[in-house]
Amino acid sequence: MELIENIKKLANSYFEEIQSIRHHLHQNPELSFEEIQTSKYLIEHLESWGIQIDQRWVNTGFSVVIDSGKEGATVGLRADLDALPIHEKNEVSYKSKNEGVMHACGHDVHAASLCGAARILKELKSHWSGKVVLFFQAGEEKLPGGASLMIQEGIIEKYKPSRILAQHVYPEFEVGTIGFRPGMYMASTDEIYLRIVGKGGHAALPHKNIDPIVIASNIIVELQQISSRIAPPNLPTVLSFGKITGNGATNVIPDEVNLEGTLRTMNEEYRELYHKKIDQISQSIANSYGGSCEVEIRKGYPFLVNDEEVTNDCIQAAENYLGQEFVKPLDLRMTAEDFAYFSQHAKVCFYRLGVGNQKKGITHSVHHPNFDIDESALELGMGLISHLAIENLRILNQ
Repeated sequence: MELIENIKKLANSYFEEIQSIRHHLHQNPELSFEEIQTSKYLIEHLESWGIQIDQRWVNTGFSVVIDSGKEGATVGLRADLDALPIHEKNEVSYKSKNEGVMHACGHDVHAASLCGAARILKELKSHWSGKVVLFFQAGEEKLPGGASLMIQEGIIEKYKPSRILAQHVYPEFEVGTIGFRPGMYMASTDEIYLRIVGKGGHAALPHKNIDPIVIASNIIVELQQISSRIAPPNLPTVLSFGKITGNGATNVIPDEVNLEGTLRTMNEEYRELYHKKIDQISQSIANSYGGSCEVEIRKGYPFLVNDEEVTNDCIQAAENYLGQEFVKPLDLRMTAEDFAYFSQHAKVCFYRLGVGNQKKGITHSVHHPNFDIDESALELGMGLISHLAIENLRILNQ
């Protein structure tokens, strides 16, 4: 318990500086794989604390090693750096200065918290053995995902982490609360692009045209059978189309319509089957109307599985740090995370950091232009992930 109290005291003493880092990052967001100034700023802060970067990854990402100087295992901690192409609507002192770019998914929180954890772990390295590697990752929000590229560049082989942990903001939970789910947690994600070609003309003479809008409408309706009739009832599956483009008019049928959507599921075998069915159904319907359909499926992130042993160890450690009443179970989630790539190469735990505050009106979900956090979550964010790293090393070193 003495070590926990030391971590909490350090997290409290560093809070204002970490809050300032978060404000700077929030004001100066950068899109995926463009995080040049973000990395520069974070590296400058880390170096001012006597913490040197070990290597750059994927151009704008980097890694830091906190070495206890004693033999032991290696644990990885990951934070992402990129922002989203969203226009911020919050009226706060740290509002985004980059028009149309916003930290609407909390990556500024993740990065700032990991900086705080680096400082805590360095300060307390006499209390633990082994190494903690901090992954400051570029491009989580954009395919093919910065995690996959870091792995391709050899980050796993270089550090050989036995376990990798990551936290993510969760406005659905009140600040001061943490969420875990052992086993399957998040879905795979694929991007679906359909180009439906017909024959345009006057809308008052539909018999002379091959209407791609009608074809597209039928394809959308028919493809919904994938989740309701092809997918097993116990397998979560989502197929949604969020963009339809047809450059016609009230009295003009266009030559083509483009659809863009997403497929989410939690089973690789059925994932491949859905890809085939999307292609077959789309082309079959288009052909039946005399048109054609070009199908492009961009395979995205895999589904995310939290290692049960690691996650249960983290749950126990979090309960010791916070109290059992503040550690909550999580439901399956159909959103996706490129941290899932790490779960294919190491035992992982991806958990949720509560950042909401109903009384203060901080309730908007991630990817919303009014998303924000109760910033007291920064103190818990840096303190808890430090404790989890130390506790996982203790278990591994037994």
